[in-house]
Amino acid sequence: MSEKRIKVGIIGTGGIARYHVMAYRKLPFVDIVAVADVLPGRAREFAEREGLVGAGAYDSHTELLAHDLDAVSICTPNASHHRTSVDAVRAGKKVLLEKPMSVTLEEALDMVQTVKSHDGMLSIGFQPRYDPNMKLLQDIIQSGRLGNVYYAETGGGRRRGMPGGTFISKALAGAGAMADIGCYSLDMALNTLGYPRPVSVSAFTSNHFGTNPLYHKEASKFEVEDFGVAMVRFDNDLVLQFKISWAMHMDTLGATMFLGTDAGLKVTPAGSGPWSGVWDGAIGSMTLYHDDFGGHTSTAVPLIGHSLDLFYEKVRDFAEAVRDGRPAPIPAEQILIQQAIIDGVLRSSDQRREVEIKLPE
Repeated sequence: MSEKRIKVGIIGTGGIARYHVMAYRKLPFVDIVAVADVLPGRAREFAEREGLVGAGAYDSHTELLAHDLDAVSICTPNASHHRTSVDAVRAGKKVLLEKPMSVTLEEALDMVQTVKSHDGMLSIGFQPRYDPNMKLLQDIIQSGRLGNVYYAETGGGRRRGMPGGTFISKALAGAGAMADIGCYSLDMALNTLGYPRPVSVSAFTSNHFGTNPLYHKEASKFEVEDFGVAMVRFDNDLVLQFKISWAMHMDTLGATMFLGTDAGLKVTPAGSGPWSGVWDGAIGSMTLYHDDFGGHTSTAVPLIGHSLDLFYEKVRDFAEAVRDGRPAPIPAEQILIQQAIIDGVLRSSDQRREVEIKLPE
């Protein structure tokens, strides 16, 4: 194992930044040496509050990137993900970027091209991948046990779980539930399926709850979608139904499922309560549906018990990749595909018709 130490900076000091600090602190080879935030004085306040003694504090990410750093965690609002990531890669820093990757497909394409042209590293933060049961799910699907998977359904819904602040601003977030929690659902399904290439999407979105003062205290500022549903076609004849909700009058939008020619698999998320029901956490159950001995049968898939801190595992994997010179654990060029789908969903909803998804070869 390498004895090399790495120097890390934190860009953005919102709530998620604290989780990055806590994770890095558990790694003996990491030093957090700089913090930045666009609000004057906020970086210094964050550094003092988190006990980051000696860390530089800056009011812009460009000042921080001039620092002697190996890597940065980007924890800013969605709208700044593109510019901040591109600047960091050009400055020679390895990047761990909080989801979603970007606001638009054009931004995501530029980010991927920048990584390639600068031989950089940009990893996107999807910690549910580190759940051993997510890996078990992927193994089952890719083993061929289901035969040819021709249809998948993913998403999730909170009966009531709408955030506020930067999350509901079109200028800062770009999108609502689709980008906030929908990206987790897409990564869960697409990573399991080997990230096939999408070719078209037909979608509908709404914000009946977010814009209603009965349900949201910032209704007058609510500019994004709180519900969405889409049918996505892929170049391998697979069809994916994708649905997501921050709020609804229903207990669930149903399980994730994969239908194959030989068997089907139903997967439910772990957790309970009004903010649960989406794929930002762990798996609750897996059931295989198949025919044996001349009849229909089902088999409960035994789940792997663990006590892993998935967020820590995400940060650890990134930091070790930086230290050891490995590629990005969750590469931007892969997440580009789900960004193309989210972009297509929003275009389709606006135009009220099916739209093409065009990705460069």
